[in-house]
Amino acid sequence: MVEPCSCNPVPKLGTVGSNIQLYTEGDHLFESMLAAIASAQEQIRMETYIFADDEVGRRFARALSERARAGVRVRLLVDALGSLFQFYRSLGAELEESGVQVRHFHRWNWREPLRYNRRNHRKLLVVDSHKTFLGGFNIHRQSSQRYFGVARWRDTHASFQAGLARQAGELFDAFWRGDRRWLTTDDEKKNSVLVPNQSRFCRRRLACIYNDLFENAKEQICLTTPYFVPDHRTQKVLLAAVERGVDVRLLVPRASDVRLARWAANAVYAHLLDAGVRIFEYLPRMLHAKVIIVDGNRATLGTANLDYRSLFQNYELNLLSQDLDLCHRLQAQFETDLVEASAVCATRWRKRRWVPRLAELLGWSVRRWL
Repeated sequence: MVEPCSCNPVPKLGTVGSNIQLYTEGDHLFESMLAAIASAQEQIRMETYIFADDEVGRRFARALSERARAGVRVRLLVDALGSLFQFYRSLGAELEESGVQVRHFHRWNWREPLRYNRRNHRKLLVVDSHKTFLGGFNIHRQSSQRYFGVARWRDTHASFQAGLARQAGELFDAFWRGDRRWLTTDDEKKNSVLVPNQSRFCRRRLACIYNDLFENAKEQICLTTPYFVPDHRTQKVLLAAVERGVDVRLLVPRASDVRLARWAANAVYAHLLDAGVRIFEYLPRMLHAKVIIVDGNRATLGTANLDYRSLFQNYELNLLSQDLDLCHRLQAQFETDLVEASAVCATRWRKRRWVPRLAELLGWSVRRWL
């Protein structure tokens, strides 16, 4: 039996609907985001891990600059490492000249080298506290079929309005002023809520929420993540779920953009496969979505991967929901993705040669730094 987390991190959800829209194609998402930016009348708040100096990034830079010149307050927070060599060449100066307030999260400082390892991995756009976009898509051409072709990354993003949008704006404002552990005090009993991975009571809040979802699963757990490097406790609760008869299915990319992360993930496959976890590798392209659906009635999506960096080091933001329509749409997308995936065979996996086993050992040994 796995002991529950003592921080009691899971917010109680109500029944008020949230009218959430999903995006799985970058071009559709980018057009919606740019249209929202163009309609801004008061303020735009945006943060992203990668803001690339490419076709997609320049379109966003022009849109943000135009609104700033029109008198709209525009604030942009980019991660110093995530956008390293991609943002600084010209976009930053262009945006600042137009009046955009630009900040670089955790720039390199030789006096505090370790803080450079704590990154802002959140991808959030809030327009006039009215419309918000949150999910896994970065601002770069790899997410666009128009610019990257059929090999564009497969990802998931959501947009929402009203109370959730106001909550998103408050979370951005707190983060902007340096309060990394601020939580909303909205008392409306919504069926969806935004959850950062750190609070004043818990520095691994999303990990606790994930484990709570897994521990309370009765029928099925569906996980989609690009980087699957679970800590030991998460592995235990997944194995305990299988022992209870829960159908646990994991969808990961076969081709990863971070080879060490793939090796680290492979290091835990055998143990999970032997216990009954079903693992599927998405074949067509890079899978970058971060989605969990439990029993078809609870789900979370956002920026957090199921790995050490997202759960214990980075700053992340997820949407936690029991909106049945959203859960059903996410479940349908999961089933669609499985059609283009290949199941990992436990028997064949145990017979893999010593070279991949050595690579797995290397990946697992540096898992906390990936």
